Amino acid sequence: MSILSILEPASTTAPRAAVTRLANGTIPATVGADLLVPLADGRVTDYANFDHGASAPCLESVRASVEAALPSYASVHRGNGYASRITTQWYERARVEVHSFVGARADDQVIFTRQTTDALNLLAHAVPADATVIVFESEHHAALLPWGEERTVRLAAPASASAAVTAVADALRSAPEGPRLVVVTGASNVTGEIFPIAELAAVAKAHGARICLDAAQLAPHRVVDIAELDVDWVALSGHKLYAPYGAGALIGRADWLDAADPYLYGGGATTSVTGDGVVWATGPSRHEGGSPNVIGAIALASACATISRNRDAIEQHERSLLARLRTGLAQIADVTTYSIFGAEADRVGTVCFTIKGLSSTLVSAALSAEYGIGVRDGKFCAHPLVGHLLADAPEHGTAVRASLGLGTTREHVDRLVGAVRSLATNGLRAEYEDTDHGCQPADDPRDLHAPRIW
Repeated sequence: MSILSILEPASTTAPRAAVTRLANGTIPATVGADLLVPLADGRVTDYANFDHGASAPCLESVRASVEAALPSYASVHRGNGYASRITTQWYERARVEVHSFVGARADDQVIFTRQTTDALNLLAHAVPADATVIVFESEHHAALLPWGEERTVRLAAPASASAAVTAVADALRSAPEGPRLVVVTGASNVTGEIFPIAELAAVAKAHGARICLDAAQLAPHRVVDIAELDVDWVALSGHKLYAPYGAGALIGRADWLDAADPYLYGGGATTSVTGDGVVWATGPSRHEGGSPNVIGAIALASACATISRNRDAIEQHERSLLARLRTGLAQIADVTTYSIFGAEADRVGTVCFTIKGLSSTLVSAALSAEYGIGVRDGKFCAHPLVGHLLADAPEHGTAVRASLGLGTTREHVDRLVGAVRSLATNGLRAEYEDTDHGCQPADDPRDLHAPRIW
């Protein structure tokens, strides 16, 4: 059945009235924009969030949608009670919203998952056993690891977009006969650089292969259009799309998914269970066994709708902040930023950098304790890529990642640039030590204990 042909029961408008409607062309508001954090010198400042690449804050519109759904929350499908009927409608409408958000084809399936990792593992479960999977080592581990070593062809991190296309073409020409799948990220979670998706899809199709797009880092920042890009599957996460309620999705072609055993055995995945055997469902239900994360699906759909309505404003906001951040960091001696394709490559709002003489752990801790800035340090679940990028800097085994988004302001960017300049020029203001809770000032007056909130 086409997802666009779903027949919905009569709707009710009362709960929907509580959902916040934002005007076109605005920058959507996020929950926690007024968060204040303590500093090691006793002051308090507003939190500068540069960790959107890990998890983005919740949109106010998403919170409103969730609050509107909770009074009538119930289990979906097969229930004739009022609450179940209403919740079922919202769940299936959420599927339609996500389908539209990524420009899916009429017969593409939307399967709700926990996040991108879950979605890619679901696809790996469905890929034919004799398939060859081609993937760059620059991928996030979620896209690099699920396919099985015996059938995975790993390509070195490409030096340019054109080199990426050539490498995939060469790999497909030498791959054995049978099903083949190319897996590619939309935007690197380490550097933010955008891969040549349409060109890679064209090469895959020319060689009779399919292609899966890991859109976790791309979808929050740029339009993803399955039909226009001509990709076969897209995987994405709600928690990176300003909907941190534990839902993601795999969207794309049905045949491999309908041919595979259910991802989760249990209720909802079946059409019949008798003493003679089981008849499994086809379509999304086949892989959504058990009671689904309805609230997560509603949150994801709400975020997709809000982002779609305000896409131009979001992109303009992020491009401006990214340019300001990159220009500022480029002017600081002893700061190195890293790139896969080169400084001029198109990218979303992520910058990966190191400071000479300071470990990334110390930089991250100091930015937090001394400036109220949240970044991420480490290898960002992309160990081969970080190792490749830092090959000429053996003193740095890890790096710092600043990823901006809707919770970031110009003042935050200026604060981060100023803090990095101070660290590079003057060093740390305090002595730091390793604790059970991470690296922090040796005489840290901050109360970092999280009290129980339930």
